[in-house]
Amino acid sequence: MSKVLILYYSAFGYVGILAKAIADGARSAGAVADIKRVAEMLPDATASDRIFDPMQDDPIALIQDLAHYDAIIVGSPTRYGRLSSPIAAFLEQATEQLGQDVLSGKVGGAFTSPTSAQGGQETASMSLVINLLHLGMIVVGPPFSVTTIADAAGQRYPSELDLDIARQQGTLIARTAQKLKGPGSVLRRKDPAGRDAVK
Repeated sequence: MSKVLILYYSAFGYVGILAKAIADGARSAGAVADIKRVAEMLPDATASDRIFDPMQDDPIALIQDLAHYDAIIVGSPTRYGRLSSPIAAFLEQATEQLGQDVLSGKVGGAFTSPTSAQGGQETASMSLVINLLHLGMIVVGPPFSVTTIADAAGQRYPSELDLDIARQQGTLIARTAQKLKGPGSVLRRKDPAGRDAVK
């Protein structure tokens, strides 16, 4: 079975809700799906303004975690049409993994949450996708990504359609990862000398 990581940062909680729906979809395809969040960079006073806090039990991700999955789906709120600073800072730590070729060939996907219908979700999704491609990953999913519109006033919850599309993305990426992994294969990574090391 494939191992899928749903990695996200969520300011108001909307991205965290999508992460759980994506994980449900991946698990429905027989995958092991873990949800991890990127640590908060904003002051505590800002972080406490979350409307939904479904991520409170999700562990903080370490950059070394990425090597242990067949697929990585990254979620971020939109920031001026691009990915958020916490996600950008986290992915910038992947230099060693890039140099050791441990992420190349893994399946990737993206999901976002703007605060309006014109919130830049397409360009934010593409900024995430560009990062994944640069790491050598194979991006799978809709033309851009799964998305839900956030509401800073807390008057909107992700719709059932939003969540259904998120589950579909999780299922598709898990199945694709399993196809690429093949029956009976093992997850491989590179050791510091660049040799294959079986986990």
